[in-house]
Amino acid sequence: MMATSGKEACGLNGDVPSVSSNGSSDAFTNKSHSFVVNGAAAEASSHSKLQNGGSGRDERFTFSSQPTIEDIRRMQAEFTDERNWNQFHQPRNLLLAMVGEVGEVSELFQWRGEVAEGLPDWTESEREHLAHELSDVMIYLVELAEKCHVDLPQAVLRKMALNRQKYPASKVHGSAKKYTEYKD
Repeated sequence: MMATSGKEACGLNGDVPSVSSNGSSDAFTNKSHSFVVNGAAAEASSHSKLQNGGSGRDERFTFSSQPTIEDIRRMQAEFTDERNWNQFHQPRNLLLAMVGEVGEVSELFQWRGEVAEGLPDWTESEREHLAHELSDVMIYLVELAEKCHVDLPQAVLRKMALNRQKYPASKVHGSAKKYTEYKD
C-alpha cells in the first residue's frame, strides 16, 4: 500500500473528502469528489455515467473529468515534496512499488474465477479496497512517467494511433490474435 491513509484519501460509505492539491482534507461530501487545484474548486460525480442514453448493450462506464492526469501529478508531487521523499522516488523504485501495487490488485481477484463487469457480486468494502489499490497503481504510474519525462496523455495518443495501424478493425474484429498472426 502507498504511504497515505486510506481514510484520509477516500471516504467511507461513499463519502469522499474534499482534497486540495496539497493533499489536505477539507470536509466530506456525499458521493462527489471536491478538490482544489491552482486555487480553483471543482466537483466531479463519483457515480458512473452512461453514454448512448444508458440503454442496452451500448452502456459504457465513463470516468469523471476531474482530476486530470496533470492534477494527479501535481498532487502527488506536492505530497512527495512535503515529505522529502524524492530521494526515494527514483524510476526503478517507483516501478517496483507499482508492480507491488499491481500484485495487491491481483490478490483481490485471486481465486474468484471470472468476475463480471461492474463487480455485481462484490461488497462495497471490496469495491472500495479495489479503488484504493487501483489508485495506488495509477499514482505510481503517473509519478514514474513524470520522473522519466514521459508526457503520458500524449504517449497514449501516439500508442493508440499505432494500435489502430497494427489492429485494423476490419481485420481483427472479434479476434484476440496478436497482430503478428494476421495475414494480409
